[in-house]
Amino acid sequence: MDELRAALEARDWRSARRLTQESVGTPAFDDALAVLASEARTEGSAAELLIEALDSSGVMRRFAGAALLDSTAVDDVAQEALISVAYSIESYDGRGKVTTWVHSIVRRRVVDHLRRQRQDAPLDEDAGPAARISSMIATRTTVREALEALPELYRQPVVHRDIEGLSYKEIAQRLGRAEGTVKAQISRGRAMVAAQLKEGLTDE
Repeated sequence: MDELRAALEARDWRSARRLTQESVGTPAFDDALAVLASEARTEGSAAELLIEALDSSGVMRRFAGAALLDSTAVDDVAQEALISVAYSIESYDGRGKVTTWVHSIVRRRVVDHLRRQRQDAPLDEDAGPAARISSMIATRTTVREALEALPELYRQPVVHRDIEGLSYKEIAQRLGRAEGTVKAQISRGRAMVAAQLKEGLTDE
């Protein structure tokens, strides 16, 4: 992981992204996550790389899927957990694996989901942290600035969903992308916005 650490210290995000993605699915993945998590506490770009790595590895969905049967619920819980990671990265103390820490977050989001079910409340696809992002996007300049900083790949679907209020199906049709791809890009884009906002609050 020395190469990844050196890339992060040099702010060479392209190399850091490549090295991180190369580690997905290998025994080195946990070490790569630990390096990213350490940097992510103070560096927003490192937080984005951590979020991308967790999302692309499918670890969030696997953890959620172990506790839930409904695929839609799994998607929603995984998305909420990913955003929660972005908001709470500073709580990772480095004493255990990042995936162990992430698993605890997913478990809490699963409990939240099951509680909503018991209360017979409809599971809104933007419940929890995602709802806060949607609300903030509508009212806060800082969030709009964070959105503008997103790569276009993520910015377009997030804007269509959280500002224009389009359905996933409508966004998929408008952008010519698969609906599953759109959901994943919105999830990752929201988490990136959350990470940037967290960094901005820390800098104040």
